[in-house]
Amino acid sequence: MAEAAGPDRSALEAAQTARLRALLEALAPANRFYARKLDGVTPPKTLAEFSARVPFTTKRELADDQRLHPPYGTNLTFPLEKYTRYCQTSASTGAPLRWLDTNDGWAWMLANWDRVYDAAGVNEHDRVFFAFSFGPFLGFWTAFECGTRRGCLCIPGGGMSSAARLRAILDNAVTVLCCTPTYALRLAEAAREEAGDPIDLSKSKIRRILVAGEPGGSIPSVRQRIEAAWPGARVVDHHGMTEVGPVSYECPARPGVLHIIEDAYYAEVVDPATGAPAEGSATGELVLTTLGRTGSPLLRYRTGDVVRRAAAGRCACGTFDAALEGGILGRADDMVVVRGVNVYPSAVEEIMRGFPDVAEFRVHVTAERSMAELRLEVEPVAACADAEQLARRVEERVKAVLSLRVPVASVAPGVLPRFEMKAKRWVRSAS
Repeated sequence: MAEAAGPDRSALEAAQTARLRALLEALAPANRFYARKLDGVTPPKTLAEFSARVPFTTKRELADDQRLHPPYGTNLTFPLEKYTRYCQTSASTGAPLRWLDTNDGWAWMLANWDRVYDAAGVNEHDRVFFAFSFGPFLGFWTAFECGTRRGCLCIPGGGMSSAARLRAILDNAVTVLCCTPTYALRLAEAAREEAGDPIDLSKSKIRRILVAGEPGGSIPSVRQRIEAAWPGARVVDHHGMTEVGPVSYECPARPGVLHIIEDAYYAEVVDPATGAPAEGSATGELVLTTLGRTGSPLLRYRTGDVVRRAAAGRCACGTFDAALEGGILGRADDMVVVRGVNVYPSAVEEIMRGFPDVAEFRVHVTAERSMAELRLEVEPVAACADAEQLARRVEERVKAVLSLRVPVASVAPGVLPRFEMKAKRWVRSAS
């Protein structure tokens, strides 16, 4: 939970409290989902009271509500005629959640995207390319619409091959690329592979690569690899969720640190096992309350994102917004305990991207005698001179960093899958 850090912080918390009170007063008579959860809860006078009185909201609750009250569930504060936008989650775990927004809720999210673009230094002179397939995933549409509203030339990349996207980036003198960290690397790989006519990314005008969807944007080795592949570009991280909207922006003064947009969200960090507030800068689960999405709100939503909150106070960039060291460290349900060691996908990603000869990788998780075990596959770049030696070096590095002996095998170039959206490199199965 937020801690006071001087008059500016106090003013922010007072504004958050006022917004929370107004939100609860709006929901109680109108929103059937929260009317049930908030029965007997009075509007809080402090943030601490809010956290103590209001129960968590979970994704399972939302999914069950939509299953019992199809198609949209009961977390709607206004009559259905007031909603103008439809999105849904990416369904990385379970069935997708359907999400509706009013014009006011949508405008609130666009204002949050303005904060993301401001921190990244994106302005009306930029040409922004969106390397996405433009399905019903909220992040694409809010980012694109906010870009057009800012006066940027916004270029959609849906329905295009990687090669076609690269040509469009060069032909249109694009200056900002929006994609996942994985796809920024895949585009660079595709540029090298272009048969007979390799694409020279040093000729691109890209100066910012705005990434989201995976923790990679705040992982140093991933950032370095992307920036090496795109000369002159700087990686800028960001994160959000369909359920809550655009949440954070990268600190302009401290790469790899994400600031939560706290005039739009009340943020808490809790122990994933107990739900109690995480002590100090301890790692915990991010819990969010949306302060401006009244039509489809979330109160104390357990995001599943694992974060580490920095000490409260004014940041070097001048803001008092809460800072997350290392960005999103992983997902609570993605952590694997291997022989007593907690392993997050982001830790493996950091190791793998430190090897320039690794083009792609895959992690197999198997349960043996009720214990998880890992094995890795690495695909070398075409120019790698000794694939077996590369596998041994990766194995040694994993052991040194994670204190685990994990078998690593090399596979032929081109064998492992490539991804445009969130990468699915972790494969789980029984032994």
